[in-house]
Amino acid sequence: MSDIQQAVREKYGAIATSVTQSSNTTSCCGPRACGGEDPITSNLYSDAEAGSLPADAVAASMGCGNPTALLTLEPGQTVLDLGSGGGIDVLLSAKRVGPTGKAYGLDMTDEMLALARENQRKASATNVEFLKGTIENIPLPDQSVDVIISNCVINLSTNKDAVLREAFRVLKPGGRFAVSDVVVRGEVPETLRRSMELWVGCIAGALEEKEYAAKLTAAGFTGVDVESWRVYDVDDARAFLTEAGIDVDAMAPLVEGKFASAFIRATKPAAKSCCGPECCS
Repeated sequence: MSDIQQAVREKYGAIATSVTQSSNTTSCCGPRACGGEDPITSNLYSDAEAGSLPADAVAASMGCGNPTALLTLEPGQTVLDLGSGGGIDVLLSAKRVGPTGKAYGLDMTDEMLALARENQRKASATNVEFLKGTIENIPLPDQSVDVIISNCVINLSTNKDAVLREAFRVLKPGGRFAVSDVVVRGEVPETLRRSMELWVGCIAGALEEKEYAAKLTAAGFTGVDVESWRVYDVDDARAFLTEAGIDVDAMAPLVEGKFASAFIRATKPAAKSCCGPECCS
């Protein structure tokens, strides 16, 4: 396991533990879990969505968007959430695909998986399954899911090409890729790239917009679209730079407008039909 992967596992394990321990209290539930002022993780879900789920699923949400709002999910579809955390996006997806559908959540952190399964129990979600594994090696068969979602997790991987290849592999022909992630808009200081804390927080591992699109195309996807919707300003930068112990006054002006939450969409090409004699050759 890489140092970054271990750091990710430790941080998100601590968040899950903190949420679990405080679920019967009125105190804040842990690192960023109260999230109201965080420029990346705040104000992502409607009151109706949040109110329909167990409180701990909402408290453990550490995303940068709402991937379930990116596309229409149909009854009977199979959905996979890469890096499912406390299960918020899995549970929302499960409601939309209905009892004839299936929603998988994939996570590598035991504490998060335990929290997600408890949230599944509280939500009485029978069409949900949480799997242990990494997003670089998805434990599902080829062409087994209709939709892949993810919420600010692909940035945490040090091998994004492998993640996108695996996503392509498990999608059915015509399947859709619809994720929320942080992207870079132009060049950023190398100091940020070297910061482990910012990598774990989805910032330092962010891909440049065009690079993200190029990697999706290289993996075989078509119809690639990267849409920035929340661009961070200097005050937002101050929040995450201070947490990482970086000289805010020196660095914040250099990163203004360089990071954004984005909706990223793509499609696996549909299987080609063939009616000529060469089909059997």
